[in-house]
Amino acid sequence: MPPSALDRHSDPLHTSSARRAGYATDPQASRGRALAEAPCPMRTPFQRDRDRIVHATAFRRLTHKTQVFLYHEGDHYRTRLTHTIEVAQIARAIARLLKLDEDLTEALALAHDLGHPPFGHAGERALDAAMAAHGGFDHNAQSFKVVTRLERKYAAFDGLNLSLETLEGLVKHNGPLVGAAAHEARPGEHRILLGEITRAGLTDALRLARYASAEAQAAAIADDIAYVNHDIDDALRAGLLTLDALVDVPLVGPFVRRAMATGADPGRVIYEVNRRLITAMIEDVGCAARARLADLRIERADQIANANECVVTFSTEFHAQLRQLKAYLFERVYRHDRVMTIMRRAESVVDDLFARYLSNPDDLPERWRAASITSGDAARVALIGDFVAGMTDRFAIEEHQRLFDHTPELR
Repeated sequence: MPPSALDRHSDPLHTSSARRAGYATDPQASRGRALAEAPCPMRTPFQRDRDRIVHATAFRRLTHKTQVFLYHEGDHYRTRLTHTIEVAQIARAIARLLKLDEDLTEALALAHDLGHPPFGHAGERALDAAMAAHGGFDHNAQSFKVVTRLERKYAAFDGLNLSLETLEGLVKHNGPLVGAAAHEARPGEHRILLGEITRAGLTDALRLARYASAEAQAAAIADDIAYVNHDIDDALRAGLLTLDALVDVPLVGPFVRRAMATGADPGRVIYEVNRRLITAMIEDVGCAARARLADLRIERADQIANANECVVTFSTEFHAQLRQLKAYLFERVYRHDRVMTIMRRAESVVDDLFARYLSNPDDLPERWRAASITSGDAARVALIGDFVAGMTDRFAIEEHQRLFDHTPELR
């Protein structure tokens, strides 16, 4: 093999180019990083981002952070980490189907929940309420804060110094942040995130009024696919749902009927439902995205960003059924008395911890205590928010047991 051919074959930027569509994000055309770094000779910028995310402390903490069921309720329920891994697997499948850059898609899937506090959305609600007078709390903004400031590993910078393409996809997980295309958000969501982006000096660099890359859109819809399916799985195994009750539920019902017709035992039937539904959802996204790409005559990545709609999404019919399924899960799973009782107790744990650290900074670990003493009121609230948000469920419970005479039973 001639030397030039050998060089081309070993070049990570070249080896994936033949598999990418023209509308995919090209790592060779990356806009760089906030702090310039020499390129890695072995990895594309997006492979490097993915590796930095996997090695982040916040990523490891996802092991003991709640998805829906608290980690100690059973060994087989999803945690925030296993959810993230499932999102990444589905996102890669969609990226491969649409010939996108798989590394960027995977990096975004792996990073999307780095800012989640302990106890899932219950912890987020509690932190948002505790910090309301100073701006509130949002896990998407916290994810951005983790990768731009809170990770402290590298000698030259705080955060992970990810590529602008990865940061842009991360902040646009729910769509453009400003302008006519900005999605409706719960009060304060975009404001908090926009504040963090401004603080990082990246308002112009992240092109906030434009749509995210196709890779970011693929990671976002993979999040929907993963959580709907694994929440059905976990709820069935927890006894919150039954297969018989799902037979007539939109979208999932036909898959339940076909799986039950196999005559397999319930555990196998549940898995059959999940794997077949996930496959159908990915196939629908692939077909719908190809149709939109053709209708909009999209051939380049900049056309994805400048489109007036999300390109990687479900078909209209599938989306309508999915909306009905999500409403069913909201009522039967997320608002179930058992789940709500535990989540209220979890909220009280976060409430107690935040209030205690705010009134008694000496209870914080030394590094955090020293920083809180020299901070003004708003900065102290933000610092305590960062500390509590970084906790795992397990550590939050241990801290509450250390600081209080009674800790709620979270079962």
